[in-house]
This record gives sequence, C-alpha cells and structure tokens, in this order.
Amino acid sequence: MLHKLDLHSVFDLFWNIPRTYLNRSKTTPIQSLSDGEIVSIRGRITATSSLRTRRGLHLFRARVGDDSGSVTAIWFNQSFLSRQIQTGQEVFLVGKIKSGYGGMEIYPTEYDVIDRDEGDLPIMPVYHLTEGLSQKSMRQLMLSVMNTHLQEYPEILDPELRQHYQLCSISYALQNLHFPASREAYLVARRRLAFEELLLFKLNLEMEDKRVVDERAPVVQFPRSDLVERVRSNLPFELTAAQQRVVEEVFADMAAPSSMNRLLQGDVGSGKTVVAALAMAQAVAAGYQAAMMVPTEILAEQHFRSLQRIYAGTGIALARLTGGLTATERSALHSGAASGHFDILVGTQALIQDEVVFKNLGLAVIDEQHRFGVRQRRKLGDKGFVPDILVMTATPIPRTLALALYGNLNVSVLDQLPPGRLPIRTVYLPRSARDKAYRLIHAEVVKGVQAYVVCPLIEESEKQDLQAAVTIYQELQSTFSDLRIGLLHGRMKSGEKEATMQLFKQGRLDILVTTTVIEVGVDVPNASLILIEHAERFGLSQLHQLRGRVGRGNQQSYCVLVGEPVTDEARQRLQAMEKTSDGFELANEDLKIRGPGDFWGVRQHGLNELKVANLLRDQQILADAADVAGRLGVGVHDVSQLAEYINLRFKNNSSAMN
Repeated sequence: MLHKLDLHSVFDLFWNIPRTYLNRSKTTPIQSLSDGEIVSIRGRITATSSLRTRRGLHLFRARVGDDSGSVTAIWFNQSFLSRQIQTGQEVFLVGKIKSGYGGMEIYPTEYDVIDRDEGDLPIMPVYHLTEGLSQKSMRQLMLSVMNTHLQEYPEILDPELRQHYQLCSISYALQNLHFPASREAYLVARRRLAFEELLLFKLNLEMEDKRVVDERAPVVQFPRSDLVERVRSNLPFELTAAQQRVVEEVFADMAAPSSMNRLLQGDVGSGKTVVAALAMAQAVAAGYQAAMMVPTEILAEQHFRSLQRIYAGTGIALARLTGGLTATERSALHSGAASGHFDILVGTQALIQDEVVFKNLGLAVIDEQHRFGVRQRRKLGDKGFVPDILVMTATPIPRTLALALYGNLNVSVLDQLPPGRLPIRTVYLPRSARDKAYRLIHAEVVKGVQAYVVCPLIEESEKQDLQAAVTIYQELQSTFSDLRIGLLHGRMKSGEKEATMQLFKQGRLDILVTTTVIEVGVDVPNASLILIEHAERFGLSQLHQLRGRVGRGNQQSYCVLVGEPVTDEARQRLQAMEKTSDGFELANEDLKIRGPGDFWGVRQHGLNELKVANLLRDQQILADAADVAGRLGVGVHDVSQLAEYINLRFKNNSSAMN
C-alpha cells in the first residue's frame, strides 16, 4: 500500500508531508453553533444512517453529540464512511453549519475519528492515503519512524549557516512538520525544510548545468528546403505577433553553435503547439529529426493529429509512440526512428525507453515540462548529440522565478491569444444550485455545443475517484435522457480512453463526464461549457488548466464552478477564477492568497518533487538557497553526502548520480 504512494523507505516517509492538519484544541460547543459559520466540533457518534435520493445521490448521516447538544453531520456520495464512522466513536469535524428541518446540520470537509492510542496531540496531521490504509495506521507508522529513526537523519547544514539564515535543526523541523507542537513551531519547521528542499533542488540543477556546459550542438542554420514556409502556408490563420516573436527567438537559438535550452511559457490556448511545429519543421529542413514528449496518451494522440493537419502535403514523415501500441507497431516505429525514416516522433515517456534510438535527433520538444523530472528531460536529450531543447508549459511561472529555477534556460512568453477568442465567462454556484448548473448545461447543449463535467480526485481511495464520476454519469443519464453522455477516467484502458475522446471530438457525444485526465491540452473547439464539481478542492493552477479545455472556438464559452468552500483561501480561489481568465494574473493572485504565514488546511503545492517549498510564496527562501547553491559546499556540513542525498530526495529528477 505504501508503494502505491511512492513510499519505499524510511527516508521517503520523513518526506511524506501531511496534506493538511486538524487543530483539535480549538472547538465550538454544539449548543453555540450558528447558521452559516464554519466551525470545528468534537463529539460522540450516537446514530448513523445511509440512504439514496431519487436523483441517485448517496447520503451518509451521523448524529454527533457533546455535553451541550447534538448536530447531524451529512456527507454526499461517500458510502465508504458507513464502514469508518460508527456509533460510539468520538470524532472531530470541520465544516459549514446549516439550519435544517430537524435542527442544525454540519457538512464536513474534514473529519477524524479520535483514537486514544494516539495520545491527545492538539494538532493532528492528515496524510494522503490509498485503498486499505487509514489515517490511524499512517500516523502510528510516522510516530514509530520519528521515535526510532529521527536521530539518524543526516544534518547537512552546518551551525554557522543555520544561524545566519535563522534555521532550526533538521530533527526539530521534521518532528514539527509531522506533529506540530504549535502553529509557531510548524512555521519554523516549514521554513527550514523549504530552505533545504530548494537548496537541494538548486544544487541538482547546478550539477545538470555543469554537465552540459561547453558541449557543442547541431547547428540548424542552413535549411535545405522551403519546408518551414510550406508548413506556415498550411496554417489556417496568421501567426500572432507574440508567436512570430517567439518563433524568431527559437530559430536564432537553433542557429547558434551551442545547444538551445529555451523555456516557452504561454497561457492555455496561446498557440504553443504551432511554435513547436515550426521549430520541428526547421530541424527537419536542416536534415535532423525531432521529437515531442508529452505527459499523457490522450495529449500525444491530440498533438499527433494536430501535426498531421499542419504538416499535410509537406512530405514530413510523422509517427506517434505511446505505451498503448502493440509489440509489432512498436518495433516498426523503433526501426523507422533508427533508420531516419521518421522525421518527427510524438510520444509519451515511451520515447525515453532504451530501445528508442534516433538516427540524427536535432530537436527535443517537451510539453507541460513540469510533469517531467530533470532526469526524464535529459534522457530525451541524450537520444541525440546534444540536441536543441525546447520545453513548454501553460503553468504560469513569474519570469524571476523561472530564471532562478532554470538558470541556464532562456525564457520566451506567449502573452497574446489568437484573434477571435472570447473571454470565458466563469461563475461559481453553491452545491445547492447544482440543478441550475445542470439546466444551463442542457440549454447550451441543445443549441449544438458540447460540455465537460469534471469530477475531482478523492484522496482516500483510488476507487472513489471512479465512483464519483460514475455516479454523476448515471445521474446525468437519468436526468437528460435526450442527450448523449460519455464517461472518461484514468482507470480505462488507453484504447477505450482514445475511443471515447474521439467520439466527443467528432460531436457524437454531447456531454463528457470525466476526471482530471483532460486537465492538459485536450482541444475540442465545439466544447464551450465546463462544469467543475467540488471546485473548492482544486488549486488555482489546476482550475485554470481545466477551464482552458473550453474557449477554443469562436463561440461564447462558460466555466461553472460548483462547490462548498469552507475556508477563506478556497473562497478567494473561486473569486479569482470569476474575476480573471489571465493565467499570469492568476499566478500573482495565488501568491497573494497563500502568503508566507498561511497554514491551516492548506495543501502543499510545488513543482516536480517539491513537497514543502512553494515557488510562488517562498521567493526569498529560494533566493537564499540559490545563493548558497552558487557557493557549492560552503556551509554544507558534509559535501560527500550531497550526491547520495540529492538522489534520495529527488529520485525521479536527480542527475547527481548519473
């Protein structure tokens, strides 16, 4: 079960950071509850019941009482709770109070069954789980690891450096990140671990930079044909001024004697794929091959089809390589890449497998680069003789942060959307108004457009993610018998996913109920409405990515956020989504919302394997860590440990041991 969470060692457990915390020391007496407030309560379960509504929703109710009174807790579509919450148990709940027919009701966003064996710690960690693993088991495991192994954990920062940057010891930091003695102790612990994490991250990048310094690359300077002009003439639109500027920057890099290493940032729908297509055509025109690596099979298929249209009639030999191919198909692609028969390969991580060999790889394009680690990006680059590298992302990163993070990357920004695109209208609706949201979907779909309904990932169980999507799928089928509704989720086989996606793209489905597998890159111009269930569970970046699935045609598009936010941060996120559709503005809004003193109920966000540090709010810590990394070894207690330590900490990204 731990392996499913990518936890393979005691070291991994130390960095298994809680997703949130429950402050059990601050509760409100049930008798004092008021309609509309968000509270924490503690009481004993006196009765439970389960029922299914006429609309197919599953309701689980629990009567909770303390010395002052009782309240009914209500959960939707979480049938597994009947096995976890039982009469006689003492529970801690966080949620919103509503006045119901039978008295006060609470709609919990977090719950905890109190176990006396855990002791009465005031602040309890809440960990990511998988099927069969409980919070109690994970906490007991973490307490055992702390008691047995914490003193063995290496201290890599010497006392002078810790004193200079006001950092606590590593043992204090780990103890108070998992089991904080107080809010203040948590903040001190978090600062130390964020510093260490960013220092190791920067050192890893420094080692990667040293590896590529002075290596000479293919010079894509003398195209042998007018291929790029023919590709450009195939486009059904003129390039925007921003696209033209970025294409010129990329071509200039490709013509230089050293390897291109460029980060292309562009908001969803800004046309990054077209820039990549022209860059790959330039490489092919100069006699080289090109490869494009993307994070999912759905996105690989979509890019492949888009490039087929862009390259139609130009003679470019294009192929796609994903994990879903048969052995025969894969063998033919491997032979074609090695012989030079294929000019361009589009694929997932299948591209970096050892058996994939290119005859003359001159350009590697990596889309949604934050989904891949340093090692994965480098493995694609190693398929050629120091090929040019173009990495692309729709996840906005302020330029100063991008430069601090990527060091030797040049940064291009597509800050202009194609003409004719209308701003997406975004509206938040409470869960009580879901029927209104469904009526909006029906009204739009009967006009001839298509819609997405997105369900969130539910932490406690892999099965529940699927369960939530299936429940809503069935609910919509029974509510709208006149509409064609499809279901897409991560547990489907790749062929089934692709077949469903093609039905939707061909207009043979009106509504696609889906999990977040459609988060990145999926392009269906006729889809003009997206409804996101439990929108309060998503971060701003993910909400913006999901919203970017619509607004790709010329018609007015809508994004409906359905949820029940119970924290100020969640409400601010939804308000920010209503206020702007600019990804870079949202990135700055994210920074304002999640200030450095923010703590309660906040999940950790980051890039790649950063688990504590937040690149938006920890800019000063990043600057300090970068300064120390620039003086490699100065203030680091045991330099000999660094390579092994970095490899352990960033096992999917590390270049230190390779």
